[in-house]
Amino acid sequence: MSCPGRIASETPGEYRKLGPVPMSRVVQSTEVLIPAHIAYRQWTDFESFPAFMYGVDSVAPLDATSHRWAIRIGGVSRTFDSQITEQKPDERVAWRSVSADVRHSGVVTLEHVDDSTTRVTTEIEWEPNDLVERAAVAAGVVDYQIGVDLCRFKSFVELGPYRTWP
Repeated sequence: MSCPGRIASETPGEYRKLGPVPMSRVVQSTEVLIPAHIAYRQWTDFESFPAFMYGVDSVAPLDATSHRWAIRIGGVSRTFDSQITEQKPDERVAWRSVSADVRHSGVVTLEHVDDSTTRVTTEIEWEPNDLVERAAVAAGVVDYQIGVDLCRFKSFVELGPYRTWP
């Protein structure tokens, strides 16, 4: 799949030791041809994630800062809850899981490039649950999928038809 624009990966398949279990960390970015405030608005419309994130079946709000995710990866379905830990409008949103069986956290940073361009950087850390997930990290599958999802986000916000901004 080709992506209009550049996807930059700083940490392909990197493991970082955080306690007794290795955490996978992926940092990727791309530039989208929309202003930062619109990119932020779309990125914080969590219910739209299934339209551009492979493996995300649904994201439902539980309250103002919590969401329940239903995901399907490699034929395995999981449900988990997440909590928004930081929000700076038009700049940044961070989260972490609050479910025991899925441990991950992440941040999306939006950087104003010019009046019509925004650099979107995702940084995601997660704990692979089993040998298959660890092998997927080592093989670069996680990096690849995050890159594909960023490409899909770019297309989603630049071309629609699902965009929610005017």
